[in-house]
Amino acid sequence: MSLFRPLLSILAASAIAACATSAPTSAPGVPEKVVTSAYHGDAARPAEGIGWVRTELYFATGQWVASPEETAASEQRWLDFLDREVTPRFPKGLSVIDVYGQWLPPGASTPSRLRSKELVVHHPDTPEQAAAIEAIRTAWKQETGHLSVLRSQLHADVSF
Repeated sequence: MSLFRPLLSILAASAIAACATSAPTSAPGVPEKVVTSAYHGDAARPAEGIGWVRTELYFATGQWVASPEETAASEQRWLDFLDREVTPRFPKGLSVIDVYGQWLPPGASTPSRLRSKELVVHHPDTPEQAAAIEAIRTAWKQETGHLSVLRSQLHADVSF
């Protein structure tokens, strides 16, 4: 029994060592490509983005309780708006999240329950980008007649 334990330990160590693999190596004369967690090679998406902001906009797209036809129509209206007003202003990337929204309109006694979209854009903190955000808010209000589009903004250091 006493010889069995050392032999078992040696076999286990050999099995574990056999599972380890080394990183692939480049062909002779070809420099190795350095892989990092950050995206490189695009000045619009720096590896370290200091002085950026995360802007969130909230758009009411329809009543929470709606027919399938109403829901489909409001989804199409949102997609058309996204293609026409948002993507041209932020073509390099954005996120849209479906959310439940609720707010108390002026003079109402109960809140409106709404299907909503949260638009998230990370961008440099510049007057041009701020103007693009405001243009999107104004366009939605003009198109829908809504009273507001909530804007929330946080400072962010980003890396791509």
